[in-house]
Amino acid sequence: MKHLLAALCLGAVASFAAHAEIAQKFGDVEIHYNALSTEDLLPEVARSYKIERSKTRGILTLSILKRNKLGALNPVPGKLAVYLVNPQQQLANIDMREVREGTAIYYLGEFRVTPPETLNFTASVEVEAEPKREIKFKQKFYK
Repeated sequence: MKHLLAALCLGAVASFAAHAEIAQKFGDVEIHYNALSTEDLLPEVARSYKIERSKTRGILTLSILKRNKLGALNPVPGKLAVYLVNPQQQLANIDMREVREGTAIYYLGEFRVTPPETLNFTASVEVEAEPKREIKFKQKFYK
C-alpha cells in the first residue's frame, strides 16, 4: 500500500478540480495537501487506513517535503494544527494522524461535510529548524 493513499488522494483532486493548488512552497519546504470525499476512496484503501467511506465524510491529506543539500525533496515530520470553517462560519478542528510507510511520511485527518458546500481549510505547519508556516485553501464538495 506504500504511497497508495497519498497518490490516490492527490490524483483524485487533480481530476476533480484541476484548477486547485495542491502544494505551496516556502523556500526549501513544500507542503502538499488535498481534501476529498471519503466516498471517492477505493473500498480496499479506505479499509486499510480505517477510513469510513461516506458522502458526508471528507479526508485531508498533507505531506511536508524539504529540499536536502543535493536539491532533492525528502519527506519530513512536522507538528500540525488544522481546522476548517464551513459556510455557516462554524469552526472544526481536524485531528491529523501521522502515517509512515517506508520513507514516506504523511498526515491524514477526517471531517464532516454536507455537499454541496465549500469548506475553508487552514493548516499551521512546524518543521524542525524552519519557521512556522500557514497554508489556507478552499475545497468545494459536490456530491
